[in-house]
Amino acid sequence: MYAPERQQEILRIARETGRVDVPSLAEEFQVTAETVRRDLKALDRAGLVRRVHGGAIPAGRLDFEPDLAEREATAAGEKDAIARAALAELPADGSVIIDAGTTAARLAALLPLESTLTVVTHALPVAARLADHPGIALHLIGGRVRHRTRAAVDAWALRAYGEIHADVAFLATNGFSLDGGLTTPDLAEAAVKRAAAAAARRVVLLADSGKYGQRHFARFADLSAVDLLITDAGLADDDARAIEEAGPAVVRA
Repeated sequence: MYAPERQQEILRIARETGRVDVPSLAEEFQVTAETVRRDLKALDRAGLVRRVHGGAIPAGRLDFEPDLAEREATAAGEKDAIARAALAELPADGSVIIDAGTTAARLAALLPLESTLTVVTHALPVAARLADHPGIALHLIGGRVRHRTRAAVDAWALRAYGEIHADVAFLATNGFSLDGGLTTPDLAEAAVKRAAAAAARRVVLLADSGKYGQRHFARFADLSAVDLLITDAGLADDDARAIEEAGPAVVRA
């Protein structure tokens, strides 16, 4: 099968199922994963699909948002490495905001027992991991809970974040890019992320390299609003340099 034929078939599958992933396509067409990635890149350049971590979705589906279980299983090793690297950014006896997101939840799970911090979060998975931590003063922000992310949103959450000043906010995102900034599919979730970033003296973005270049419907910050990006070794040198020129320092775990 020639590349244009394969790409046409990939597009058909994406439109029928709503999403395609690299391993399945490689098995389906008996080609390497790198060949599939080139196909997806070509389709993305043509505006026919939008690449997401591990695969692609049909163009126009900027509201696509995988559920929590799927996101937990995606890039698990990279997220673990990012969370471990983020431990170095914790203040001593200070206050932190931990955003909703699977990498942020991994950071919460890794907080050492000897940590003495004030932690503010609107994410139920983060709160569940820290509820029994002996050294954490946990503040759970309320609001309407989105089932897909288990995060509180809307007016209550926004009002609460407007009343605090934390040392560090550890933010998560669905996508980040030089021109698109930090984005997520849901407007209400974006508003809370924006408020969380504004409530901290320093902003640390936790995002695996597969999210670089992705743009979703709701934009909540520019890269210049981020002080530090912690990502994984999959981010290319040129991309890391371009991001640093836009503002944030980059650590590749």
